[in-house]
Amino acid sequence: MAAPEAWRARSCWFCEVAAATTMEATSREAAPAKSSASGPSAPPALFELCGRAVSAHMGVLESGVWALPGPILQSILPLLNIYYLERIEETALKKGLSTQAIWRRLWDELMKTRPSSLESVTCWRAKFMEAFFSHVLRGTIDVSSDRRLCDQRFSPLLHSSRHVRQLTICNMLQGATELVAETNRRVLETLASSLHTLKFRHLLFSDVAAQQSLRQLLHQLIHHGAVSQVSLYSWPVPESALFILILTMSAGFWQPGPGGPPCHLCGEASRGRAPSRDEGSLLLGSRRPRRDAAERCAAALMANRRKSEAKQMPRVAPATRVTRRSTQESLTTGGTDPKRELPPPATSQEAPGTRRPPSALAATSSASSSTSSSKRAPASSAPQPKPLKRFKRATGKKGTRTRQGSGAESEDLYDFVFIVAGEKEDGEEMEIGEVACGALDGSDPSCLGLPALEASQRFRSISTLELFTVPLSTEAALTLCHLLSSWVSLESLTLSYNGLGSNIFRLLDSLRALSGQAGCRLRALHLSDLFSPLPILELTRAIVRALPLLRVLSIRVDHPSQRDNPAVPGNAGPPSHIIGDEEIPENCLEQLEMGFPRGAQPAPLLCSVLKASGSLQQLSLDSATFASPQDFGLVLQTLKEYNVALKRLSFHDMNLADCQSEVLFLLQNLTLQEITFSFCRLFEKRPAQFLPEMVAAMKGNSTLKGLRLPGNRLGNAGLLALADVFSEDSSSSLCQLDISSNCIKPDGLLEFAKRLERWGRGAFGHLRLFQNWLDQDAVTAREAIRRLRATCHVVSDSWDSSQAFADYVSTM
Repeated sequence: MAAPEAWRARSCWFCEVAAATTMEATSREAAPAKSSASGPSAPPALFELCGRAVSAHMGVLESGVWALPGPILQSILPLLNIYYLERIEETALKKGLSTQAIWRRLWDELMKTRPSSLESVTCWRAKFMEAFFSHVLRGTIDVSSDRRLCDQRFSPLLHSSRHVRQLTICNMLQGATELVAETNRRVLETLASSLHTLKFRHLLFSDVAAQQSLRQLLHQLIHHGAVSQVSLYSWPVPESALFILILTMSAGFWQPGPGGPPCHLCGEASRGRAPSRDEGSLLLGSRRPRRDAAERCAAALMANRRKSEAKQMPRVAPATRVTRRSTQESLTTGGTDPKRELPPPATSQEAPGTRRPPSALAATSSASSSTSSSKRAPASSAPQPKPLKRFKRATGKKGTRTRQGSGAESEDLYDFVFIVAGEKEDGEEMEIGEVACGALDGSDPSCLGLPALEASQRFRSISTLELFTVPLSTEAALTLCHLLSSWVSLESLTLSYNGLGSNIFRLLDSLRALSGQAGCRLRALHLSDLFSPLPILELTRAIVRALPLLRVLSIRVDHPSQRDNPAVPGNAGPPSHIIGDEEIPENCLEQLEMGFPRGAQPAPLLCSVLKASGSLQQLSLDSATFASPQDFGLVLQTLKEYNVALKRLSFHDMNLADCQSEVLFLLQNLTLQEITFSFCRLFEKRPAQFLPEMVAAMKGNSTLKGLRLPGNRLGNAGLLALADVFSEDSSSSLCQLDISSNCIKPDGLLEFAKRLERWGRGAFGHLRLFQNWLDQDAVTAREAIRRLRATCHVVSDSWDSSQAFADYVSTM
């Protein structure tokens, strides 16, 4: 009887508290009702009124509310603000209550965005709090505008920070300065333990103060935190100093910036020496080797940037917006003051490691440049470095602007657009140069004109680096390659549309050097670009040869390489150690995805990669073209003989109309579990003869679980022929079928459903019907889907075929 008595006591307590506050709550509710133009509204229910009164005094009643019985607590939960709703989560779960529906409603009403259909939200509370943190940090949401977001007893940033797994920094590094402020110290400490992914999107040019804040932020989140992934998206004109800062910090390099506060986690005693933790042995092996050229060069870039900041910090003049030219000057000189005069010509007393600005390089002759280079390095060293890219200074509207204070974001975007336009217009007037540096071969990094530095500390580094649509200059590509050669903690690298060009050879050298490091963890590489100096198959062979322990390789090149056209003048071949005729050694590839440019591909090169990949389990070929069906058959025969572990095979945007015998050969393979023919024109020729042969091959295959046929013009006749795969005399175990974009009409789908019912087959899994002509007869389509759902899980959409056809015709 103790439990009912306790329940009754808590209920009486709730009624007493509610009665004590009902008068105050009633007056609040009645005031707007009297002033309403449409007359008095219906009064709220007594229980709801009492619940609102209790939620308004949760600061005093919180412990009592937690002890309320489940039925009463369930009615109070929707009335709480987000802070108390988050705090009561654990108690609600113990009483068998869920708050997911409440958080979903808060998302719809306050965030007003619909999650992606591809996103599976497992916890709406975490999703809401993470988005709420980002909005508050950027100032894009007013917490005082809604009572559910406002509570003077809580800090919005601190309360939501423990739910943040992914943080995005945009534009001019908004939020970095706020996070490193002393008032948000606890917020940053919480983020250091909860944050896993740090993203940068649409970055613009930033000032020294913002970069100093970013340095402190990255140091705490990466070196002393749990961030394991850094991603950069859509940076059309990267600022070299900022890009190098993000890269070096992600790789574990650290030195405090000039004038910045010391790190309280490192301590004053640890400044200037290696950290006391065993991170060095974890990153570099049990015995830390001598600092190689890659580390020295990366440290030199950091040192030069700090010198530039040290000279700019004491100035009180407003910062000047920088262009790509001023960014290059800030890396090579001591500051970016627009009033600064050009330095005098170099003298014989000039320091050996000093690098002169691009303007000075343009003013001097090539002879003097050769003389100064010869003083920095012996005659037997690497070739003389050429000057970096020199850009014409923009004038008029495209000139540099003086920014007043922090400036408005719209003005920043306006200037950014004109800067990009100016770069495009002045592209023909640029002097293109290339830094010929042999730092990867062990030479002195002073060939870049930067002094060597040995004082950088090496801390924890990230394991995943992603660069999407970030054009890499020669200097940025060199920095990335230097860091990669010793980045043993890196597990996944994504380089997508970065304009590497000939720098791909430096990348391959650095990956080869990384593979030779003890403890190398790189297992996934995703590489895509518009052009490549190497044909895609030769590039694939070079990567597999350089990284034999790689597990996942995804590579795509949109346009043919110049080597595919030997008639191009000056088309020099790659270094001999990059490509070779020797056999590829056995590798550990488990997943290989390749996107080919137009043009026939040599089948023997692809077969050589497949022969060396005995552990391959998944292969995807996109837009591959072979000289003849025999070449395609050679590839399939190689798969059967050398890749016995292959489970998934995918072909996309390939013309297989003349390869029907090869397709039947695949469908008879008893090791494959999933096959995809996406937009492969399978039934373009001889459909009446080929469909029965295809169905017969599938009926005799008991290992195939999934078949995807989107975009092959199957039609009603082809769909009805496929229905025979599920007949009573079939040994097929097919449980996933994708027939999207196949010109299927409602009457054909209805007949397909009736045949499945007649054969009495049990539920066979998933059926995908996207973008078919089901809108031509909505009633028949609904009936067909209703019947199909009795045997399988149907996924469809409300696609307007007439509009899609009109859009197609308009683009012809």
